[in-house]
Formats: sequence, structure tokens, C-alpha cells
Amino acid sequence: MTDITVRALGDEDWQVYRDVRLTALREAPDAFAASVSQEEKFDDELWQARLKRSRRLVAEDGGKVVGVVSVGSKPENNDDRVSELFGLWVDPELRGKGVAWKLVDAGVRQARQDNFDFVLYWVGTDNGRAVAFASSFGFRPTDGRRPMQSSSSDDGDVSENEMAMVYPLGDDPGAVPSSVL
Repeated sequence: MTDITVRALGDEDWQVYRDVRLTALREAPDAFAASVSQEEKFDDELWQARLKRSRRLVAEDGGKVVGVVSVGSKPENNDDRVSELFGLWVDPELRGKGVAWKLVDAGVRQARQDNFDFVLYWVGTDNGRAVAFASSFGFRPTDGRRPMQSSSSDDGDVSENEMAMVYPLGDDPGAVPSSVL
């Protein structure tokens, strides 16, 4: 394996984001609240707008995109001190090889550059591997919970909850924004 690099996509890279997002939705349909059939119908303008809404970071292995994560503020989060990390996906052949770590590290650094005080990462409460990964990175669990809905739950049925895990970017590692409690 060559060295994995992570880069932020610019506005002109919307097709790169579209392609990796659709690949992620095909490979892990239950991991996202959207479906590939929905997003394949999006027009070019919507993909371009999505790239402007949040920062999109991709991991590349020799020029091939092998992972993605998004970082930015989400409309439902009313706390302007909090950035969210979301849409994390890594090619199955490279899982467990540090790609996710590099993407999350780049996302945290981006949030710090963008002057946020916290990074929030929602993790399925039943996903022990994801909770362990986030914890090993330095994210701490909070009391914040929400229902998790995947694209496979067409009837709106929610089988699992997500918990908010927080990574403080300031001097107080125990700090938690009240918006996630």
C-alpha cells in the first residue's frame, strides 16, 4: 500500500465527491440515512451545492479515492461553536489500516482551523467498533442520543440509537457543549 494522503475537495471537485459518496452508499447502504437510488437522481447543481455546504475530505491511495469524511456545521445544530464530523466511509479493503484515523484527524484539524471549539461525531450505540475507534481518537461519549435511521428502514422504523461523542478543541478536555447534553 502506498502512502495514504488526505485532501480537502474544492468546488471544482464536486464529481469526485459525488463518485465516492455513491460508492459509499452502494457498499454500506445501512450506514447512511440516504440511499444510492435517491442520490443517483441528484442533478449536478445539487452535488455542487453540497460541496459548498460542508468541507469534504477524501483519502487517496496512489490517486484512487479510498475514503471520505465531511466536516462542518449542520442546520439542526444551533451551537455555532460545534462542528460535526459525518459521512465517514473507508473502502473495505483498507479498513483497519489507519485510513479512518487520517480522515478523522484531518477533519478535526479542519474544524480547529475553522475556529470551532468542539467536534461532534454521532456513533451508533450498538456499533462497538465505531465507539472504540472514536474513543481511541479522543472523542468522549455524552448523554446526547437520537434515533438512527438508515436508508433500509423505509417505513421509518428506527432500530438503533446514536450517541453524540465530542472532541474538545480547547484547553479543557472534559468540556462538553450544552447543546449535546
